[in-house]
Amino acid sequence: HCLLTSDRLIMADINKVFDYLEHWQKGMEPLENCNTLLVAPVNMRPRLLQMIEKETRNAKKGKPASISIKSNSLSDKALIEHLEAAAIAGVQINLIIRGIICMKTQSKKYKKPIKAVSIVDEYLEHARVLIFHNEGKETTFISSADWMVRNLDHRVEVGVEIKDPFLKEELKNIIQIQLQDNVKARVLDNELLNNYVPLSDQITRSQIATYEYLIEKKISEASSHRHRK
Repeated sequence: HCLLTSDRLIMADINKVFDYLEHWQKGMEPLENCNTLLVAPVNMRPRLLQMIEKETRNAKKGKPASISIKSNSLSDKALIEHLEAAAIAGVQINLIIRGIICMKTQSKKYKKPIKAVSIVDEYLEHARVLIFHNEGKETTFISSADWMVRNLDHRVEVGVEIKDPFLKEELKNIIQIQLQDNVKARVLDNELLNNYVPLSDQITRSQIATYEYLIEKKISEASSHRHRK
C-alpha cells in the first residue's frame, strides 16, 4: 500500500515537471510544488545538502554514517565543501566519478579515508546513484543530474528515491561491485595521477562482475518462481 501511494505521488510530480516543460513561460510554480522528487533548479541542491548534513551530524554523535555517490562529474563548490565537512566529521564517503572531479579526496583531517575511483571500460558509465546511510534506513536515489552548477542551477533535472527494497538492494550490490573494481578502476587522488587500483588476489572487473551478478540473480529468481508453482 505504501509503495502504491508513493508511486502515485511520484507520478503526480512527474506530471508537474512535464507541465512546466510544456508551459515554462508561466513560471516555476509546477516545479516548486513537487513534493517527492528532487528537482533542479528548485529543491535538489538544498535536499542534497540536508542529507549530507544529516550524515555529518550522525557521525559527530558517533553513529554510523556513510554516503556513496556515483556520478559523471563532481565540481559543485557547495556540495564539495559539505562532503569535506562530512569526511572530517567521520562519514564514510565512497565516490565513483567517471569524469570531472574537483574535490580533494585525501586529507589528514578526514577521519576515514575517502574511496574515490573512476571506471572507464567498454560500456559507458553514465548512471547516477546516491546512497545515504540515514541511521540504518538507507535512502537511495537515481538521478539525471551530475553534481555541477550547470545541472543544479541552470537545467531541469530530476532525482527519484527508490522505495522498492529489491531494487535498492540491487543498486547497492552493483555499487559495491564497482567499488571493488581493480581492473578498470583508477584512483582519484589529489594529484589526479589516475593510476589503476592495485591488483589483489581477488580480481574484479566491475562491468563483467555486474553482468554475472544480474544473470545469476535472474536465474535464481526464475528457479524460485518455478518452485512456487
